[in-house]
Amino acid sequence: MAALPESDDLFAMPDLDRGAPKGTFPDPEMPAQEAYQIVHDELMLDGVSRMNLATFCTTWIDEYAQRLMAQSLAKNIVDKDEYPQTAELERRCVRMVADLWHAPHPDTTHGTSTTGSSEAAMLGGLAAKTRWRKRGGQGVPNFVCGPVQVCWEKFARYFDVEIRQVPLRGDRYTMHPDDLAAHCDSNTIMVVATMGQTYTGLFEDIAAMSATLDELQARTGLDVPLHVDAASGGFLAPFTAPDLVWDFRLPRVKSINASGHKTGLAPLGAGWAIWRDTDDLPAELIFDVDYLGGSMATFNLNFSRPGGQAITQYYDFIRLGRTGYTRVQSAIYRVCRHLAQGLSDTGLFEMIHDGSTEQGISAVSWKLRGDPGFNLYDLSERLRSRGWLIAAYPLPADRQDETIMRAVIRHGFTHDMADLLLADIDRCIDQLRKHPLSVPLTRREAGGFTHDATAAVSDESIANALDLR
Repeated sequence: MAALPESDDLFAMPDLDRGAPKGTFPDPEMPAQEAYQIVHDELMLDGVSRMNLATFCTTWIDEYAQRLMAQSLAKNIVDKDEYPQTAELERRCVRMVADLWHAPHPDTTHGTSTTGSSEAAMLGGLAAKTRWRKRGGQGVPNFVCGPVQVCWEKFARYFDVEIRQVPLRGDRYTMHPDDLAAHCDSNTIMVVATMGQTYTGLFEDIAAMSATLDELQARTGLDVPLHVDAASGGFLAPFTAPDLVWDFRLPRVKSINASGHKTGLAPLGAGWAIWRDTDDLPAELIFDVDYLGGSMATFNLNFSRPGGQAITQYYDFIRLGRTGYTRVQSAIYRVCRHLAQGLSDTGLFEMIHDGSTEQGISAVSWKLRGDPGFNLYDLSERLRSRGWLIAAYPLPADRQDETIMRAVIRHGFTHDMADLLLADIDRCIDQLRKHPLSVPLTRREAGGFTHDATAAVSDESIANALDLR
């Protein structure tokens, strides 16, 4: 019998006639088209990123940003001798961000791009620790903060710094200025204030914190600097709440970190660390390397990394400018308020953050009123069946008995998508009322968001799940 002719149909090719390699390094090679199809098809099991309202990160960039990213794949941003113009665009971004945040001398202040706000936060923490040591600090350094993203817990653990995390009191959702004095001492290297708290999206009152630390210095002599974690708020407040004072207009603010790949609209992998004055970044943290073709300064935790994110951030800055960012970010807040109003109209939810530009980032957070016969974990799980990822989780200490939900609204999430979400929330509520779960979901069953003593999921796991930096 004659052999059957080989099919030219992709899905009849030999390598697609068996499972993908999974456990050991494969021996044979396969055509690129087949390898691509295998990987492409497996990724269909991932969620739709634009329906993921748990993440803060960019899920939509325009065609020209995509082109710049593709054209910059081979550019190593740390190799400033080989790619001098990429280095120049990074420097321009640093100056622009410093100007946006009202640095006294934006043309000369120190700053750098990073892989995200976590790296930028750690650089700010290391600078604060080094300044404290140079002032004669001895013993175990500490920093004071409220509910923060897990990067600060990592900073404390990795760099031998005590984290003094102020528990929530009463009906508070953020750290307040009157919390500070009891936690600061001569070993406090900084207070970390948050412009866009991870759990609720709320801004902390940084101007009031600065005033409190001024009073503490006048009374005790303790000079405690502020570092602002503006991971999300740093590219919102300057445009939508320009009169809100939180940045380098406060002399006590020595450094700020932010994610370009959140509300800065850049692709994933873009962050920024900026210091108020050149003296606020100790020279000991800056390294000069000369083995990439020329002498260059570096002060990052990472070394080789792609230049496309900084390049695309520069594109965003010059394309939109202050006018465009104000227009785009204001539109996002309008969607927030529309979603918050729709949730309030159900009568089932109490809003914690309703999308007010002065109150917090472009997010909505809420909790249940009373007991409607289901909990927020049940609702979160039902919404997953419709493709929406909106996490339910407990608040941090000392309000762990209170469960909330939070939806982060990002560029690309429209009024119409909010209407679709509200319709699905109504549909899911109706299903939960008609067909209640015989046993309500626990926090672990709802995706691992738990503080229960019986669960094997850590606080760090919760914080990681709340905010992907």
